[in-house]
Amino acid sequence: MLPLSPAEIRMMFGRLRDTMGIIVLSRRDICCCFVLPLILLWSPLEAQTRYTIPEELRAGSVVGNIAKDLVLDVSAAADRRLRIASGSGKQYFSVSAEKGELVVNEQMDRESLCGQRVPCVLPLEAVVENPLQLHRVEVEIQDINDNAPGFNSRERTLNVPESITPGAKFLLDSAEDPDVGSNSLQSYSLDRNKHFVLNVKTQDGIKIPELVLDKPLDREKQAVHKLILTAVDGGNPVRSGTCEITVVVLDNNDNAPQFEKSFYEAAVDENQLVGNDVMKVSAVDLDEGPNGEVEYFFADKTSDALKSVFEINPKTGVISVKGLLDYEQANLHKFDVLARDRGNPQMEGHCSVKISVNDMNDNDPDIVITSLSSPVPENASVNTVIALISARDVDSGQNGRVNLTLAPGSPFKLSPSLSNHYSLVTNGPLDREAFPEYQLTLNAIDSGSPPRTSQNTLKITVSDVNDNPPVFSQRSYTVYTQENAALGSILCSVSAHDPDLGHNAKITYSLLDSRVQDVPISSYVYINSENGSIFSMSSFDYEKMKVLKVQVQARDQGSPSLSSNATVHVFIVDQNDNAPAVIYPSAALGSVSHQRMPRSAKAGHLVTKVTAVDADSGHNAWISYRLAEATDASLFGVSFHTGEVRTKRSVSEQDDSSQRLLIEIRDNGEPAQSSTVTVEVLIEDGFHEPVSESRQKSPELNKRSGRITLYLIVALASVSSLCLMTFFILLVKCARGSRGGSSCCIRRSDSGYKTPNRNLQIQLNTDGPIKYVEVLGGDVMSQSQSFGSYLSPMSEFSDFTLVKPSSTTDFTDTLNVLDASLPDSTWTFECQQVSVC
Repeated sequence: MLPLSPAEIRMMFGRLRDTMGIIVLSRRDICCCFVLPLILLWSPLEAQTRYTIPEELRAGSVVGNIAKDLVLDVSAAADRRLRIASGSGKQYFSVSAEKGELVVNEQMDRESLCGQRVPCVLPLEAVVENPLQLHRVEVEIQDINDNAPGFNSRERTLNVPESITPGAKFLLDSAEDPDVGSNSLQSYSLDRNKHFVLNVKTQDGIKIPELVLDKPLDREKQAVHKLILTAVDGGNPVRSGTCEITVVVLDNNDNAPQFEKSFYEAAVDENQLVGNDVMKVSAVDLDEGPNGEVEYFFADKTSDALKSVFEINPKTGVISVKGLLDYEQANLHKFDVLARDRGNPQMEGHCSVKISVNDMNDNDPDIVITSLSSPVPENASVNTVIALISARDVDSGQNGRVNLTLAPGSPFKLSPSLSNHYSLVTNGPLDREAFPEYQLTLNAIDSGSPPRTSQNTLKITVSDVNDNPPVFSQRSYTVYTQENAALGSILCSVSAHDPDLGHNAKITYSLLDSRVQDVPISSYVYINSENGSIFSMSSFDYEKMKVLKVQVQARDQGSPSLSSNATVHVFIVDQNDNAPAVIYPSAALGSVSHQRMPRSAKAGHLVTKVTAVDADSGHNAWISYRLAEATDASLFGVSFHTGEVRTKRSVSEQDDSSQRLLIEIRDNGEPAQSSTVTVEVLIEDGFHEPVSESRQKSPELNKRSGRITLYLIVALASVSSLCLMTFFILLVKCARGSRGGSSCCIRRSDSGYKTPNRNLQIQLNTDGPIKYVEVLGGDVMSQSQSFGSYLSPMSEFSDFTLVKPSSTTDFTDTLNVLDASLPDSTWTFECQQVSVC
């Protein structure tokens, strides 16, 4: 489009005005004119949009495309919820969501909205969300000539003495036209007559008609004169109103009261007390007697609203306050006062009065929440806009200047935007778990003296985000369960708490993948994903497993989900489900163990020693021995604790050479488990001790034995040194690896009964020609590794066998392997390496 010259623009505006009655305004140098009942005004300085429309525009009429004027995409305007907030409290406009057009909701009467105020502008606020934005919009309502001038009274009677001289003036009622500008009252006219002419004076922009006597009156010729006063406006078409004036010609009282001034002016504060004087008017009548006595009245056209706030003393002419004055409702009052004498006929004069009302700080500030986004997510970033707030005061000047503040102590602040408009934004991190809701106190204070204040409370709710992982009630759980317990029995329940809400706080439980003895943990236990109850999936065997370590995870259903872990230690409690196993004498090669003893044996002679172990632990592994059956019970006895078989008396010639002993080994469990071993003792006359035979050897053998002894001492010293170094190295390794949960235990105990401890040990002892094995207890909570050295008592040489590490739970299997690979009568010495779970 080519730019237009100023003359062309003025011509175009004139044509539009003549054809449509629409005024098109623009604040930019370049403007585009549309044939619509409105034109957009854009102020780059105030960032506001202005439209102009005629009053009484029907509902549904389109004012303009506000989305385009605000540089918003039409589709984006619907998504961002473009809407109109009216400052007047009544929604005269709305926004079409489909096209983004500003539409009239209902007809507007400019006179009701603005009265005589020009221009008549309705301030609007266009609110756009996501993010929140505020645009100032003004709609100017242009006047149309929809009101005709009208008089307060359609009839007026004037009593005029016949003696009055030409040039006398009589005040007539002024007509009122609610329209403004060219549509308002423009002129008066009087119908043609012989005696009166019309004079129109202007006072403060108001045209006041006066009836002027042009020629003398003669009551005898014409006692009553009928006149028509017409008021005309400047609209197109022209509207008018009339008033019939009746002039009654009277005799006598030929002087009317005259006011000292034709115009009186005063000012009064709006908080003036009722009864206080405002001003005084005064008139003088040159007549005497009743014809010169003056009384004061408000003119007939005076409104009831003015009479409700002012009154005049008819005797003194003092005008005083009658009711409450309100600057915000009316800051200026104009009226006429009549002075009337008591003559017959009565004569009257008039004057005009203007009373200005001074504004006082009598209104509290008002806090208006234009838009509010609540709830606010707790992960909202700093400076996120939460609400749009405005503060206003209907007072004027300093009394209407408002400052809005926010009470301290909250993660929010007020950010000023336009005049008396603020944005409430975040000023710090939010935590719903600590503060799910905020009650913000807004304080508004004006600049009056004294200042007036008001408060408003704004409720901000914080919405939850998944920022807290579940927390177990314990980081570690300890559970005890009996071995051989039924499948599916509940072991324990774990619980976790999540301070978040909804799905963010809904917890599911699961087992972390791990393996125990190369078997998945899910083969041992199962967890209920909803309540955290843990059940057994198998029957536990204490001899194979002492403790089960279970890793449990609690995970919420937020996005992204958060989790935490806890450890459950399931300790297997031993039951007495294993009978004692006989280590010596071994019956692998037969059901009876054969032992020899000399017939010369005395009382207390050690025949043999029965050694047994129990794979259980604690009290279940305490073993006792008793002689169940014997060929001659008076000859042999068994130690209750150690299992040593000794003679009770000396062997006699009458005793049988073959004695059979049935020895029962019983543990201390409930119920008790037992096993038996049969020992066949052969009593021989010629049987000698190995030590005695060595004493009968020749000197050469003794000498040879001495050399061997020397070699053995040297070898023993070397082995002892090597063992000492090995022990020291192992001690250092155990000290360094103590954090890993493993320790090395080397124990030594003498022969005889010991209270069973929790480390299984088997020790070789020698008593004369008898070699026997002593077994100590094992650790209930440990998983052990055993290393054994096996010696044969039936020969002078030792056989050394290294057995692979094995758990004590496999002790019976180890015995079976040894029994199958070694000859009868085998002893074991063990060193335990204990792994602590």
